[in-house]
Amino acid sequence: MRASLIELEAVAAVARHGGFRAAARELGMSSSALSHAIAALEERLAVRLFNRTTRSVALSAAGEQFLSEIGPALQTLEKAIENVGEHADRPSGRLRLNMAPGAARILLQPLLLEYARRYPEVELEVVTENALVDVIGKGFDAGIRLTEAISPDMIAVPIISKMRSFVVGSPHYFEGRDKPVVPGDLSRHRCIQMRMTGGRLYRWEFERRGETVLIDVSGHLTFDASDLILEAALAGFGLAYLGEHAVARHIASGDLVPVLEDWSPSYPGLSLYFANRRHIPSKLRAFIELIRRSPVRDW
Repeated sequence: MRASLIELEAVAAVARHGGFRAAARELGMSSSALSHAIAALEERLAVRLFNRTTRSVALSAAGEQFLSEIGPALQTLEKAIENVGEHADRPSGRLRLNMAPGAARILLQPLLLEYARRYPEVELEVVTENALVDVIGKGFDAGIRLTEAISPDMIAVPIISKMRSFVVGSPHYFEGRDKPVVPGDLSRHRCIQMRMTGGRLYRWEFERRGETVLIDVSGHLTFDASDLILEAALAGFGLAYLGEHAVARHIASGDLVPVLEDWSPSYPGLSLYFANRRHIPSKLRAFIELIRRSPVRDW
């Protein structure tokens, strides 16, 4: 009677995580597929390896003995795979990444195109969408999102440690208007609104000396894309609330004027995230190494 390598890895992963969901993420498969693999192995062995309840999954006595005997063999196989990987050629294949459109614009030149230059054997595919997606379930190697939005059971690699957002308006817009001094002053201004993926309007967020303020702004323009909001702000149609990377060069050129700067604190920036798995493909390892060496981390 034989057990496949994936079945043995499945037993070890479920035991390590104490459940199917996190183990499935590590192995890059669905929870149902993992459960079926364990059940099939138990049926062939005619022994229960795990005691399951609605709240927990734990090794049975037979499972503990089984894992203690296969554990060293799995470690040996893992080491052999890592060693042979050292002799592999340059990274190749397809690297599929999922990220928000704004993140793609920020990282295009310093990271994404630089990766394409260094590793032309890799087919780099970038899919942009605002919604946070299950990168494993959708077939992606990794995703890039705001660090605070990433599930704690994923491996996260910081790309930009801190970011800020600013309220900006064009010099033309401010002609004959007083600039807002506190967030409440925005009620007297035309603000260009953002419609979020779920349909709600984004509430502008401010903080100063521990005081947090959320403002429901009003205006006659609403968009669901930050680049459209930026163009409208540059054209003088109202105030916009945008990330610093989108507006920095326009502020430097004088085309946009920042206001409420003392109410605009930094927040956790962008991170790459992927499933907690033991064997990271060389194409993804190369991307992670580029992140760690990239000057974008110092922005």
